Amino acid sequence: MEDNNNVNLPPGFRFSPSDEELIVHFLHRKSSLLPCHPDVIPDLHLHPYDPWDLDGKAMAGGNKWYFYSRRTHETRITSNGYWQSLGVDETILSSSNHHVGMKKFYAFYMGEPPQGHKTNWLMQEYMQISDSSPSASSSRSSSSRRRRSQTKIDYSKWVICRVYESNSNSDDNDGAELSCLDEVFLSLDDLDDDEISLPHN
Repeated sequence: MEDNNNVNLPPGFRFSPSDEELIVHFLHRKSSLLPCHPDVIPDLHLHPYDPWDLDGKAMAGGNKWYFYSRRTHETRITSNGYWQSLGVDETILSSSNHHVGMKKFYAFYMGEPPQGHKTNWLMQEYMQISDSSPSASSSRSSSSRRRRSQTKIDYSKWVICRVYESNSNSDDNDGAELSCLDEVFLSLDDLDDDEISLPHN
């Protein structure tokens, strides 16, 4: 498979999208069957790939890898481990303070579930709020016949995944924010999922 690192990006440019940009510019256009320029994020089925295998397959932005995947409630099992939900959901707001999506957090465990060993690999899964945009609804309606006849895929079920290793050195703009979140997530080893909660605003 071809190397997706900085594909289609001019020299000197780096892929470092904000949460809002991932939802509004990339994921919304993907789910609405609209063109996206530049079209740099590839489609990947998450299950076959361990996180360290994503280099050269997913879109690289610093020490993070981005790809579209199908939304699934199944256990995300790879050849050497599995992704476990951390029970943390974060609301994504637009610059105009509208609720446009959600971000879920996962940690990668080596071994067989549910007795795997937690690693430093983390994943943020971005999903668009269902029917949150009138244009998305109309696009889905107008293209439903084409989807049924050509692909039979419900494009409203796409997510964007951002995968990174928490102890990797990164000079990205959001590195400090990610490091703070990493410390919280990696301190959850001794807690059961039922004990994890976040304060509400």
